Amino acid sequence: MTDDERYAQGIDIMKQLFGEVPKASEVHEDLMEVATRNLFGDIWTRPHMEIRERSMVTCALLAALGRDQQLKGHMKGALNVGISRETMKELMLHVAHYAGFSSGVQGLSMAKEVFDELDGV
Repeated sequence: MTDDERYAQGIDIMKQLFGEVPKASEVHEDLMEVATRNLFGDIWTRPHMEIRERSMVTCALLAALGRDQQLKGHMKGALNVGISRETMKELMLHVAHYAGFSSGVQGLSMAKEVFDELDGV
């Protein structure tokens, strides 16, 4: 597969998750290109895991690592690919028991912010 094909696959995955390709600042352009091709074009398209499963794993890992800004974006993406709000809350409960209560509580706080934004609260 060519770099262009991998990049196109990455664009497709990002559109499924985020509805569009996130805009990169001039500082982030090179990193975004690499992430589009390598992360989304190669890793997210591998067999044996569906996009929904990869999305849930990503949300759990970002919550465990305390990467709140990226977590919020991926939570929105998870909802876009069919993960319910109840499943997202359950996922954060799971995170709390494996990565620490602080991670789970913060993940739930990020979920509430995402839900509130989507509900116009």
